[in-house]
Amino acid sequence: MNPGDLEPHWLWLIGATLFGIAEILVPGVFLIWLAAAAALTGFATMLLGLDEPFQFVLFALLAIASVFWGRRWYANNPIESSDPLLNDRAARLIGQTVVVVDDIRHGRGRVRIGDGVWDASGADAPAGSAVRVTGAHGTCLTVEAAPALPGGEPGRA
Repeated sequence: MNPGDLEPHWLWLIGATLFGIAEILVPGVFLIWLAAAAALTGFATMLLGLDEPFQFVLFALLAIASVFWGRRWYANNPIESSDPLLNDRAARLIGQTVVVVDDIRHGRGRVRIGDGVWDASGADAPAGSAVRVTGAHGTCLTVEAAPALPGGEPGRA
């Protein structure tokens, strides 16, 4: 059996299935809308016996409409995340108590966080003192004086 022997609606439905499988394998919440458009085109072709040019026009219109609708739906119904700061490293640092490694003088210095050193701005503080991260502007952390934790180790406040 050649693909040319299949009825056109089966080709659209097979295409919809392949788009659906591709969405599962490479999730991006985009191909599912093309799968929906292909499935609707397949059903419309089966019920109405559309000619090829009309099938492609219908698929194009349905693909545009379904992608537009899907993007709008996701904008109005955002997916809740168990870790909303996952990709915002600076925001994840807010609240941590860290150690000043280069004196903070005239509002600028550097602090150690884990195995890295970050620029910091805040009240003057000598090297070795504990400060708490209160905010971030790009890669520069805003800090304020904080009491040292027991054992002198920085950590979460």
